[in-house]
Amino acid sequence: MVTVCGFAVRQNQDGEPFVVLILQGDMEIIQSQRTGHFYATARKCTISSTFSEQMAATLIGKQLPGKIIREECDPYDFVFPETGEIQELTYRWTYVADDTPQRVKADLSVFSRNGSLVEA
Repeated sequence: MVTVCGFAVRQNQDGEPFVVLILQGDMEIIQSQRTGHFYATARKCTISSTFSEQMAATLIGKQLPGKIIREECDPYDFVFPETGEIQELTYRWTYVADDTPQRVKADLSVFSRNGSLVEA
């Protein structure tokens, strides 16, 4: 289950505002790679909506079936708000409903490029 924990107003490519819902997954215990200490965290992501800000506000606390998964994507720069540090990331967090099959990224190097069957 994931919980709607907030909302934000963003702008599309044409500069028009739209509302995104902020979703948060269940608590997880993670071990820091740097210090080795354990800490509690929860995955977060946003999903687009057609709701007004007023409607989005009423959805805070609502639970939805599904989970938040790590999905590979093209590299992009992310600025950590706390430190201002810039890091290149190659993944994003994505909401997946319980009845939605997970997307699998195929390794295209194992497929024939000439249309002929090639034995491995």
